Amino acid sequence: MDLGLRSPMLDFFRRGEVAKDVRLLAASGALAPRALDQIGLLAMLTDDGDEEIRATAEATLAVIPTESLAAFLGRSDVPEGLRDFFRARGIEPLPGVEVSDAPLVDVDAAAGVAEGAAPEAEDNQSITQKLALMGVAERMKAAMKGSKSERAILIRDPNKLVSSSVLSSPKLTESEVENFAKLANVSEEILRTIGQNRGWTKNYGVIAALAKNPKTPLAIAMRFVQRLSDRDLKMIALDRNLQEPLKLMVRKRIAEGQERK
Repeated sequence: MDLGLRSPMLDFFRRGEVAKDVRLLAASGALAPRALDQIGLLAMLTDDGDEEIRATAEATLAVIPTESLAAFLGRSDVPEGLRDFFRARGIEPLPGVEVSDAPLVDVDAAAGVAEGAAPEAEDNQSITQKLALMGVAERMKAAMKGSKSERAILIRDPNKLVSSSVLSSPKLTESEVENFAKLANVSEEILRTIGQNRGWTKNYGVIAALAKNPKTPLAIAMRFVQRLSDRDLKMIALDRNLQEPLKLMVRKRIAEGQERK
């Protein structure tokens, strides 16, 4: 089922790389921090291969008032594929209505669960210990709904679904993304996702960090060479840790700049 939605988290579900317990949690509406991700996941999971997950997703969609769904579908960022899914169920988009980005089903609020940011007094060691006791689904929720300190730890989580969930957090800032782009101990997939995001790569600090990170996929790093300052180009040309094709491209750019002078 192609609903026209693309995000790091949704792509994992689409590829069938998510365990049943996590899919079941998503089918209850408990995972996604934004309305678009939540409704997209629920629609996708109505076509899941597991009957329990399909039934749970259908039940979750059924509790959302038709008026709320119609107003959500009227948003300009909702892809036509998702609108068609609900049109087939008799729900037409209602444009022009002010709709927030909050999930349409708030499972945590309904259960009386506080959406916790880690207390300020809590140090990284205790946060790390707390996260280590969590399962994949709980760490995903912490990645999307937790604190800045939790995101800084979970971006390096060995489970790619968890680390990618950090990039789906509505609390994520550009300065955090820039810091992630500098890390050599995150997965290549994280760096690729950052490098393919048009919003984040408008930030010069992000593209400079990606170009100078040895872990960044070569094609992503080379894409930004034309936008780099002379200072950053020279740093890359001298960095022994970076791949030779990137450095050759950088040296060519430096030489062209000198010729123009």
